[in-house]
Amino acid sequence: MDLSAQTKSSGALKWLWLSALIVVLDLGTKAIASHYLLLHQPVAVFPGFNWTLMHNSGAAFSFLSEASGWQRWFFSGIAIAASAGITLWLKRLQSNQIWLATGLALILGGALGNVWDRLTLGYVVDFIQVYYDQWAWPAFNVADSAITVGAVILVIDSLRRSQNTGSD
Repeated sequence: MDLSAQTKSSGALKWLWLSALIVVLDLGTKAIASHYLLLHQPVAVFPGFNWTLMHNSGAAFSFLSEASGWQRWFFSGIAIAASAGITLWLKRLQSNQIWLATGLALILGGALGNVWDRLTLGYVVDFIQVYYDQWAWPAFNVADSAITVGAVILVIDSLRRSQNTGSD
């Protein structure tokens, strides 16, 4: 197999470095938060922002966190299946699909960071809390942020591609 065929067959797998970086940053910040913060004890950073250690056994916004424990395996299975699908998707991308590859790599890194917590701890470590007055956004982490940014990038990329297709 020549080099150009090999490059084409690997698609955008070169973007896995970004997924790996997200996993390292996510697990590292969670370890620091778990070491230095006390559970449910906010540490004010500036108005509207706290470090607050939380353990989320559910999904986004603590969905199903009060379930009997089956949700750990259910959400882990979904994350592992989604990660496999995203990896295959990355492999099939063309190397010039940078926005799509970036969004997918961010989502993959976030999914893997959170699934690691679920499998090893039984819950996801959250520690970033944003609030205004009496309103507080649920605590989140680097993985959640990467998933959100990745999803926004996918939407922007989709809109850009639909505009380009519509003008033909």
